[in-house]
Amino acid sequence: MTDPNRLELLVKTHEQTLYRAAAAILGDAHEAEDAVQDAFLAWLEKTPSCPDAAHERAWLLRVTVNGCKSRLRSPWRRRTAPLPESYPAATPEEHAALDVVLSLPPKERATVHLFYYEGYQTAEIAAILGEREGTVRSRLSRCRKKLRDMLTDDM
Repeated sequence: MTDPNRLELLVKTHEQTLYRAAAAILGDAHEAEDAVQDAFLAWLEKTPSCPDAAHERAWLLRVTVNGCKSRLRSPWRRRTAPLPESYPAATPEEHAALDVVLSLPPKERATVHLFYYEGYQTAEIAAILGEREGTVRSRLSRCRKKLRDMLTDDM
């Protein structure tokens, strides 16, 4: 990295996106922060050449998602801290919906988060998660049905 301000700009631009994705996958604020830091460290070590900000964001998200998967597989992983109350949900209905989304398994949470919160298309999500596009589409369909059922049961 030739420009010392480049990393600072990269962090300011992408840290919130990476944090939200990691928090959605891991369900733990502290582990999400660590996963984001690991992604930026990987950027420093590898210094990938990305033609634009969209490719940078996709590269960092891919590294973050892979890091989260590794953390989930880790045998000593423990959930000790709940997500902060400042996670983006303002009304009680939104809190209930967020709780239902967070109750999904990690792969489903990641897919839902990347599609609805980050605005990625299914082909992009498939590339980020390292899965087939059809798998992502069917997972989204199953998640929608699960969420619909869970939210209507609560009401």
